[in-house]
Amino acid sequence: MSGPSHHTRVAAGYKATLSNPRTSESAKAHARSELKALESYNTDAERAAHNHRVLGGFKATISNPNTSIEAKEHAQEILEAAGEYDDTPDLGGSKSADEHMNRVIGGYKATMKNPNTSGEAKAHAAEVLNEI
Repeated sequence: MSGPSHHTRVAAGYKATLSNPRTSESAKAHARSELKALESYNTDAERAAHNHRVLGGFKATISNPNTSIEAKEHAQEILEAAGEYDDTPDLGGSKSADEHMNRVIGGYKATMKNPNTSGEAKAHAAEVLNEI
């Protein structure tokens, strides 16, 4: 295995080593030196993609009805600091049921038109759309 994903996983292992209280100091020193060597593999594009995924997680936190208000407020603060905050979130839960259903229907319609979707998935989407 090679490429950016391999280096990301290796770096994650070294970071876990550093945060593990049971790891020896010599192992932590080795992990630090290896992380420095791996920094050269971390391109701007990889960093941007990672940040995009992280911010997406905070956006999901805000729209998740099962997330606490405190967590949603924290996610809102992070998004504001990153300049990614939409000032109309519903901190009390998800969007309206109609809006959600429209998006679900749109997703199934997109499945039906996608040439890369399997026949089984298209059949399931057609079945769901017929029931609505």
